[in-house]
Amino acid sequence: MVRTVTRPGAAPLLGRGPEVSLLLEHVRSGGVTHVHGLPGIGKSALLGAFAGLTSATGATVVALDCRTVEPTERGFLSAVGGHPTVEALARHLDALEPPVVLVLDHYEHFLLLDTWLRRTLVPALPADAALVLGGRERPVPAWFGVPGFHTVPLAPLSDTDAGVLLAERGVPATEVVPLNRIARGHPLALILASAGVAENPQLGLEDAAMSRVVEELTRLYFEDIVDPLTRQALEAAAVLRRATESLLDAVLGGGGAVAMERLLALPFVVAGRDGAVVHEAVRDAVAGHLRSANPVRYRDHRRAAWRRLQEEMRSAAPAELWRYTADVLYLLDNPVVRTAFFPADAQQVAVEPASVLDEETVRGITHRHEGLEAARLLDRWWVTTPSAFSVSRDRDGRVAGFFVLLDDARIRHSPVADDPVVRAWDRQLQSHPLGRREVALGLRRWLDVDRGEAPGTTQAACWLDVKRTYMALRPALRRMFVVVQDVPAYWPVVRELGFRPLNYAPAVLDGRQLTSVVLDFGSGSVDGWLVDLLARELGVAGEPALHADAHELVVGGRRVALTPLEFGLLRCLRDREGRTVTRTELLREVWDTDYAAGSNVVDAVVRTLRTKLGPGAPAVEAVRSRGYRLREDWRSHLR
Repeated sequence: MVRTVTRPGAAPLLGRGPEVSLLLEHVRSGGVTHVHGLPGIGKSALLGAFAGLTSATGATVVALDCRTVEPTERGFLSAVGGHPTVEALARHLDALEPPVVLVLDHYEHFLLLDTWLRRTLVPALPADAALVLGGRERPVPAWFGVPGFHTVPLAPLSDTDAGVLLAERGVPATEVVPLNRIARGHPLALILASAGVAENPQLGLEDAAMSRVVEELTRLYFEDIVDPLTRQALEAAAVLRRATESLLDAVLGGGGAVAMERLLALPFVVAGRDGAVVHEAVRDAVAGHLRSANPVRYRDHRRAAWRRLQEEMRSAAPAELWRYTADVLYLLDNPVVRTAFFPADAQQVAVEPASVLDEETVRGITHRHEGLEAARLLDRWWVTTPSAFSVSRDRDGRVAGFFVLLDDARIRHSPVADDPVVRAWDRQLQSHPLGRREVALGLRRWLDVDRGEAPGTTQAACWLDVKRTYMALRPALRRMFVVVQDVPAYWPVVRELGFRPLNYAPAVLDGRQLTSVVLDFGSGSVDGWLVDLLARELGVAGEPALHADAHELVVGGRRVALTPLEFGLLRCLRDREGRTVTRTELLREVWDTDYAAGSNVVDAVVRTLRTKLGPGAPAVEAVRSRGYRLREDWRSHLR
């Protein structure tokens, strides 16, 4: 059984007095402080308590949850007040009552913006301003070169504090030591363990990695939930980045408001600006269990969420689009795409624009790995367009590699006119022109000091930084060019992302072929591309779309106007495809009534709907004496 307990107000500060004191001391001296620790170790609780204490002393505190902010310069400036430039933000902060403290929680979601924050934001901050970052991973080495930089690693709670936390959650004194032997002072593990794990003494987790401990404790917690709606709500929320009533309603087929109430009563769920958020460690464990135990339900939950997100994205304001993009990214199982935007591991190198001091090293790397013709072309790109070069730096600040990223102006009007790679890109743009306000990018080369273009640290850092540019150029970015020598090493990955070879012979330099591939994001830019990737992954690519705003069914470009009742009935059946939906359920969901005697109205609406579906009418199938269902092969009927 899961114990129902209240959350004591003092719990967030339990055992964290030294860390709070360190933070307060660092803030008084200004600079940057990075709090880091394992998932569930209490970073958010610490930062929340610190922000409250700091504000109470008269400081101006600006706190951001990085999970809710687009990881671009534009997104950050918008989140902290809508300032057009970092200089405008600095002037605003300078005018506030000092000291000013910026607190960025869940910083692991901001890795795309890490270099900009370190190189642009921090130097622009007023002298008496402080920046506090909180995230799972240790900071990249480049942060240690920032004046006034400090780190505060979070350790587990002491045995005494762990005992206090368990006692506050109603755990008998006789169970405290055995439970903490498993949880080892990890706050989230202690909360999960307090829910009755003492009834399972043979877990064998005393020496396991903490990630496995949390995963196993989550499984036991989930299995002990008696209320079926709470179980369903948690399972549904586990496949979502954020749980809103609308998304829960779509995934569960109704009851979103009640499901939200059940979720918010759980000790590891918090209400955020964008919806309810399940702690990531718990969410990953529940989703992983669902994926392995019931892959069909796991897929159906994600399909339902994808459909609802598509509907909501169509009417989303530009400023709100990021949250839907992030939602789609979270639904993707494809690790190549997901980790490209939200890296799972700490980055070992920092990426930043190349400076004139890097020229000798960049040329050295180029001539080490390239033939004479190719090296001379890259040398000329450095001379004509040094701003296109970025370098990756290792822990000691040495250049570990570089890459060259060209915008479409330099592709169309190349300052290196005889570069055969860029000439081929330009030909493609001429034969397939971009639309008005659409832009293209070209990744001309990346090279690691030791590995050349082979997969490795530099390549990963390069691709991550390119994704930052993707996000910054939304919704204008339409096309992306990439060139490689070692096609077999990269083709399986880029093909999965939608890249296709150019319809031109590969460029040849120094007797080596350079093969260019291109990704056309489509008219929906990066956001539309991600939605399409997810649709293919879920097996719903090309699925007829239901447009709620116009009450239309769109089939292969053909629009079928539906009445509100026809639309609601079809959506209700679609959200439960392959399952029988009784007339009573349809009356409740579509007509908002429990008056079952009027079930003949359901049959009447089904008849008119089938008439409008024409040859696709058999997709809506009657189930004798029960109701209706949408056949699992309905997509093949509606084309």
